[in-house]
Amino acid sequence: MSSLDKVSVINVNQQVARLKRQDALFWIVGLMTLLFALVTLTSLIVDMAISGWPRITQSFFFSFPSRFPERAGIYSAWVGSLCVVLVTAMMAIPLGVASGVYLEEYSKKNFWTKIIEINILNLAGIPSITYGLMALGFFVYYMKLGQTIITAGMTLGLLILPIIIVTTREAIRTVPSHIREASYSLGATKWQTVWNHILPYSSGGILTGVVIALSRAIGETAPLITVGALTFIAFLPTSPISAEPPFVSGQWLHDPYTVMPIQMFNWVSRPQEEFHVNAAAAGLVLLTMTLLLNGAAIFIRYRFRKKYKW
Repeated sequence: MSSLDKVSVINVNQQVARLKRQDALFWIVGLMTLLFALVTLTSLIVDMAISGWPRITQSFFFSFPSRFPERAGIYSAWVGSLCVVLVTAMMAIPLGVASGVYLEEYSKKNFWTKIIEINILNLAGIPSITYGLMALGFFVYYMKLGQTIITAGMTLGLLILPIIIVTTREAIRTVPSHIREASYSLGATKWQTVWNHILPYSSGGILTGVVIALSRAIGETAPLITVGALTFIAFLPTSPISAEPPFVSGQWLHDPYTVMPIQMFNWVSRPQEEFHVNAAAAGLVLLTMTLLLNGAAIFIRYRFRKKYKW
């Protein structure tokens, strides 16, 4: 081996050693950052659980807000959250899944399609307060829907709509192309292929995206403050079922409301320490609801991955 070749081998070895040191340094920095984030998050959750756990009683769940902290509860808040999330799901899921299927299976790949796709991706990253301001101008003032449950549900529906569209498209892309080709070879139409094969095989990814989107919606505060969620409400929405014909009423959609994050915001802003304990208890309930939804998403994804193996 000549002296020139020896120098080249030494340089390559030095470069490989330098890259390994960089990888090791990046691994250490990443691990320390992850540990710091986990320790901080765990500390906050433990502190909130210690503070709020004594208030987690049956009366706390079924009592209305009160100016006396020991009597205050989250009855109207969690019922309002369920009503708003129900309207959000009814607005966002059909429209989001249909839009994702159209963009992935039916739309032509041209300039305008690319523009729509880029705008959907950008909408997924817009701050939630922007949706609140838009909803205030369009739903509240222009459509005159008022500060009601349907306004809140439509606002959060718009917020999570891009997430559902993106996750639906990603789930559809995971279906192998030979399944489509086999369906077409048997004489199936485009709709029959989508309905009988594409949607069932991609439903695990779609449902996972829907659950994660709804878990985000249930914790949103900024857009609901903008469209007029009340910070103190001591009654429930009108029952959707009545004893008189037509037995089903949609009046609850037009009732005022509050939600769990707004109730927490109200209690935290008060000077009394007892209300802060109530806020910690409400936060613990909200965190549990969010973790349950995310756990459901993980379970759904696991079951469908186990069921369908390509």
